[in-house]
Amino acid sequence: MSVTKSRIKTDASLLAHHDVESTYRDINDVQLHVVAAGNADAPLVILLHGHPDFWYGWRDQIPALVDAGFRVVVPDQRGCNLSDAPAGIDAYRQSTLSVDVCELIESEGRESAHIVGHDFGGFVAWNVALRHPSMVDRLGICNVPHPTVYRETLRSSPQQIARSWYVWFYQVPKLPEWLLGRNDMDNMVDSLEITSNPGTFDDETIARYKAAWQHTGIEPRINWYRGFRGSKRPSRSTVPQPTLICWGEDDIALVPSMAEKSVNYCGNGQLQMFPDTSHWVHHEREEVTEALRNHLSETPL
Repeated sequence: MSVTKSRIKTDASLLAHHDVESTYRDINDVQLHVVAAGNADAPLVILLHGHPDFWYGWRDQIPALVDAGFRVVVPDQRGCNLSDAPAGIDAYRQSTLSVDVCELIESEGRESAHIVGHDFGGFVAWNVALRHPSMVDRLGICNVPHPTVYRETLRSSPQQIARSWYVWFYQVPKLPEWLLGRNDMDNMVDSLEITSNPGTFDDETIARYKAAWQHTGIEPRINWYRGFRGSKRPSRSTVPQPTLICWGEDDIALVPSMAEKSVNYCGNGQLQMFPDTSHWVHHEREEVTEALRNHLSETPL
């Protein structure tokens, strides 16, 4: 008698004991899977994951922010996990991803929200603040530089050019998809383990990530990077909203000097550096959750 292996779920049931729910929202011509928790009338926080993450990457922050009195909404960004994955590179331009966030805010019946992003989700968060400033109350950024700082550093820093090798590799047609998708996505698993401190991702968590990747495949995630290169730049460069940048100093993909330079593009910015901490700063340091909670709870001046 054969036994059928049950499929690993990747919806809000992963955090069922925290009273979260999965919903599907028609946003900007795609359907996004969205995990939400907290009082519907509470101040709204949008959490944006990066690559190769999905909503589950914010599992530690969701209950903490709800307990602090926030309504927390966490999408699987387009191309990821249970959300739609439109074809083509143009569907993943920064301008389009920014509109996704704006319409997500509107789907909550709000005119603005706090926005927090990590990795590529951080780039989206920066872009929403720059392109649609009236929709952002406070901004939180985890281990990704301001877009202008990233572009300028890539032009001037051989060290950062070397660390960004994967960005150039992702521009190659078809090869990245084949390489990352083969052998049960072992190379995707490597991308988690190599960029994090030992023990950050246990076997159960990795199994959940694999299940999430299998829903849409690899190509939409690679198109994030392809779309980033051709995205039209925002008309402004300075972020007016109060901004907190949390940065793990041992990020192997990004030189730490970009964190300090990014604060210079904030009208009201602060930086917290975390030593002995990797790119996955919000996974590895509880202090990050506390810092974000305090930052988002501050009364506007």
